[in-house]
Amino acid sequence: MPETQFKPRKVVVVGAGAVGSTFAYALAQSGVADEIAILDRNQELVQGQVLDLAHGLAYYPSVDITVGTSEDYRNAHVIVVTAGAAQRDGQTRLDLLKQNAAIIESIVDDVVAYESNGVVLLVTNPVDVLTYIAHKRSGWERGRVIGSGTVLDSARFRYLLSQQCDVAVHNVHAYVLGEHGDSELAAWSMTHIGGVSIGDYCQQCGGCAGWETVKQDIEEAVRRSAYHIIEYKGATNYAVGMAMVRIVGAILRDDRSVLTVSVPLMGEYGLSEVSLGVPSIVASEGVVGVLEAKLTAQELKALRASAEVLQKALEELEGEG
Repeated sequence: MPETQFKPRKVVVVGAGAVGSTFAYALAQSGVADEIAILDRNQELVQGQVLDLAHGLAYYPSVDITVGTSEDYRNAHVIVVTAGAAQRDGQTRLDLLKQNAAIIESIVDDVVAYESNGVVLLVTNPVDVLTYIAHKRSGWERGRVIGSGTVLDSARFRYLLSQQCDVAVHNVHAYVLGEHGDSELAAWSMTHIGGVSIGDYCQQCGGCAGWETVKQDIEEAVRRSAYHIIEYKGATNYAVGMAMVRIVGAILRDDRSVLTVSVPLMGEYGLSEVSLGVPSIVASEGVVGVLEAKLTAQELKALRASAEVLQKALEELEGEG
């Protein structure tokens, strides 16, 4: 990584909509950032969001919250991109991908033009495809452009397991891998409660009738979570905001957390030329290492199938270009 010129606790948020503003609110309360600059093409929206957030400064840990400009990219430690178009009636998935890819490429071009030495965190969907596009566009080394990946999905998985097993969610350790989307997989072989593998825990508990069916129901509930929330209230923003704080906090604190962020693979799990959620070490420089977990043959097959879904989307986009 180039010689650091960024402010170590400065975060730029690109996009002042529901996700971007919720993240900024959660980040301000967390105390891990000293400065939060928010950018949006809609100047009235971003000014309103910043003013609303700033009125709570008396109750936050010390932090500056400002309306940002592209100049803020130059010395930001983390640039969090939530900007993107929402799918319109009659718009195809590929048309939406093309539209958001153009938005992301424009943002990345600005970040590079301002010679940023920070880390870019993509949240805009489809996050895995856009993360790979942003990484290639930047020309940076792997790890400085990452996506939120399956960090939120893993949190949902842990929550549902905690409810099913009647234990505190903090004692449930579980990961969802692959695409942040329909092809994702729950890595049951990596799941444990308080250090006890999920299989052994279930034998000791004996509280489930038909555990295999319960597992399938939990996986499907994780996969459908966003759809249900959107049906209920129109969008998801709180949990993803907290997931983003977790990732950004790992970067700002340089705490080397293992998180299932989306990162371009270079042979891990037999995959390359694709970005998806896998356990990765997150530190000040972004992703500094990808962990190759010992998955079952079935899980590895599912992970590779998920990668194929993402690679097909990239090929379709390139074909349209």
